[in-house]
Amino acid sequence: MTGIRLALAALCATALAMTASPAHAAEAITAEVTLELGKGGVLHVTEKISGAGGEIKRTFFTRTRHDDTSDRLYQISGVKGGTLTGDVLTTKDGTVEYDVKGAVAQLGDIEELRWFAVSGWNVPVEKATVKVTGPGMIQNLSCFAGELTSAIGCTAASMDHTGTQADFEQQGLAANQALTVVVGYPKGASGGTPILERRFSLLGAFALTPVTGGALGGLLVLLLGAFGVVYWTRGRDARVVGHESSAIDGLQNGHFSPPDGVRPGQIGTLVDEQADVVDVTATIVDLAVRGYLLIDEQPRQTYDAPDWLLVKKPAAPVDALLPYERALYDAIFEGRDAVLLSQLSGSFAQHLGKVRDALYADVVRQGWFARRPDTVRGRWTTVGVVLCVLGLAGTVALAWFTTYALIGLGVIIAGAGLAVGGQYMPAKTAKGSAALAHTLGFRQYLLSGELGHVPEAQRVELFSRYLPYAVIFDGVEHWSRVVASVTGNGRPADNLYWYHGPAEWDLSKFAGSMRTFTTTTSGAISSTRQFRSL
Repeated sequence: MTGIRLALAALCATALAMTASPAHAAEAITAEVTLELGKGGVLHVTEKISGAGGEIKRTFFTRTRHDDTSDRLYQISGVKGGTLTGDVLTTKDGTVEYDVKGAVAQLGDIEELRWFAVSGWNVPVEKATVKVTGPGMIQNLSCFAGELTSAIGCTAASMDHTGTQADFEQQGLAANQALTVVVGYPKGASGGTPILERRFSLLGAFALTPVTGGALGGLLVLLLGAFGVVYWTRGRDARVVGHESSAIDGLQNGHFSPPDGVRPGQIGTLVDEQADVVDVTATIVDLAVRGYLLIDEQPRQTYDAPDWLLVKKPAAPVDALLPYERALYDAIFEGRDAVLLSQLSGSFAQHLGKVRDALYADVVRQGWFARRPDTVRGRWTTVGVVLCVLGLAGTVALAWFTTYALIGLGVIIAGAGLAVGGQYMPAKTAKGSAALAHTLGFRQYLLSGELGHVPEAQRVELFSRYLPYAVIFDGVEHWSRVVASVTGNGRPADNLYWYHGPAEWDLSKFAGSMRTFTTTTSGAISSTRQFRSL
């Protein structure tokens, strides 16, 4: 019984092998292809497929490398006898028709038709024949078989006696291999052109060409012109300053005063065109010197943080204060008669913006600026930032779709230049330039520390009045020593009329106290301190 079973199994295996061989052989197909090149370079293709025995698929080669920067595209349309999904054609035994665009290119005096007549089948092609007709006499022909980039010729290639039809044949193509046919016609025979698509690369996107170079040059000219305008508006300040400086150098008495009626906060805003925290600090000192408040240094232990009590002077004529001074005065006291400087920390910041706004409005009211400097800077900075954003978006788009990305980069540079140059756009009027020149002369006098011919009896009051300006010019310690030297000279002395120290304090310690006070005040009214340089 066992022998019978083994014999039956062997017979079944033999029968299966015999039936399987014909089925495997049926997977190889034959293809008869006809190519008709018409006007406009449209190639009409007709394929007769046989031997499939079922559904088969073909993946068209619709994109090939053209050169270092571009790909060549082939567009398939009008499919009949099959279903095209993306680049994949699904069909079976029978006839398939479709049109191809992009298969023709003009090469010198030749119009070349190049098409992958048989390619991308998921089954082997036992035999393929291709017949090509076109709108003119054939100038040359060739064919390649195997992989897409193969340089191996096909089995046979010829043309008929009329020279208008080319015939190609290939035996035994493996699955996914191709038979590529190339036929040359007279230039312009069909008028077709290749369909090219730029291949993205950073090097190509930012290529320097006459177009991109010219655009960049134009933007550079615009930038230089803009900076020229800035120089002109700023240059008039320099000319006025130079004229005034020569007059200042001629002073013989060593005494120079600030511009008439100009407050320290105004000078600080005039100098750097910004209402800084240090301008507000100097104004607090100025209010004390002018008798609106008293600065009382509090006693402390060795490791205690320094603190000062700001005391309102009851008889002070607050109605005479300028708008920004009144805004500061009200923000400090808020209905109380005295406040510790440490109590302003964290609560004063909400009022700082109002004080700075009033300062900006004041310098315009003084006629030093035609427009608020912060508004001018903000406008130019906004334009620059918007231009940078547009340039960035344009650079991305140009880099992706063209080779003109350098133009977008130029727009970004222009926007950045406007944003930075906008900080220098606020221009002083002639009156403001003259006030600045006078101010710089006064600064020179303060930093020199020369007492001149001021009577000693008037020096405490006069030099105290100049101290807030020294805060603006970052010379507070130097000028504080000048003030202290008038009366103290290292000996115990009374307090100043606007600044009181704790017990055992005298004017010899005033410079250190004043330096600490200005630093602490700037920290109390704002989280950061903005330093300036002239």
